[in-house]
Amino acid sequence: MTAQPLSISGIVASQRPHRKDAARNYDALLAAAREAFAENGAEASLEDIARRAGVGIGTLYRNFPTRRHLFESVYADEVDALCRMARDVATQEPWAALTSWLRRFVDYTVTKRAIREALDNESEIFLACRDSMYQAGGPLFQRAQMAGEARTDMDFDDLLRMVAGITSTNFLDDAQRDRVLTVALDGVRAAH
Repeated sequence: MTAQPLSISGIVASQRPHRKDAARNYDALLAAAREAFAENGAEASLEDIARRAGVGIGTLYRNFPTRRHLFESVYADEVDALCRMARDVATQEPWAALTSWLRRFVDYTVTKRAIREALDNESEIFLACRDSMYQAGGPLFQRAQMAGEARTDMDFDDLLRMVAGITSTNFLDDAQRDRVLTVALDGVRAAH
């Protein structure tokens, strides 16, 4: 019997403290870590993260006993937000839903790049995140394909790898990145 993969929203909910003040600190630490990792990569200072969050280093360690735990929590929180976004855009027209979600995916890749080397591809958290992301975004792509809006000679994995590859490039600014992404998505759109 194979184990059922963990739900990323279940993981995120189980890690978040229940007391309001503790939950506020936890959320502030996640936001500060996300920002610090995006700016400084996986080597971002834990002391700097605590300072940005407006808490002491002891509060950081109480919530995230190890650097790896902090990486996994930030990563899981980002994927959970990406999954919620898929649900939020699901009622839009198929192409608009897909491109809205992919643009959020681009934001997620910034955090992922910063902490990716610290995560193990076979870790429970990484596998749960990957499964959850595919379950959230895959149906948006399939719906766009069924509506004749997206090419049918590619699959969702092809699409994510293309977008991730584009976003791993250094751009002059966000506007250039958005232009290049738009050109790439034009290539994914089915000819009308």
